[in-house]
Amino acid sequence: MTDDPILVLLVEDNADHAELVIRTMESHHIHTQIRHIADGESALDYLLRRNAFSDPQSSPRPKIVLLDLRLPRVDGLEVLRVIKEEETLRDIPIIILTTSDADQDVKRAYERYVNSYLVKPVGFEDFSDLMKELGVYWLSWNKQAHA
Repeated sequence: MTDDPILVLLVEDNADHAELVIRTMESHHIHTQIRHIADGESALDYLLRRNAFSDPQSSPRPKIVLLDLRLPRVDGLEVLRVIKEEETLRDIPIIILTTSDADQDVKRAYERYVNSYLVKPVGFEDFSDLMKELGVYWLSWNKQAHA
């Protein structure tokens, strides 16, 4: 493991939820750099290096994507579909982090090859614990191929 922070792309339209993710990652000393994007279209632009994100130096590939389902412009399931169909992106682990526990949403996400589906807990302590566990597993224990 290197000393460089792990780049996490957080795709979340709710500013309060995004702040909670960022703060809980920091409070648990998870060595990340979080890039927050608030809509699905901008997330695809970032990942596909289009428009304002065309420079690879300022738009490096994330090691993991935390993706909400209910997003403006392009919804999370469509973002997931595009990522997993794009050869240069499909190996990036995608974690759905959403308020929806609907079976249909879970099924659709796994049909599009999501790596994990997490439902945001309502309470702060439970949410904080989830972020800690997510960080430990996906950012510390999980082994990824190097590009």
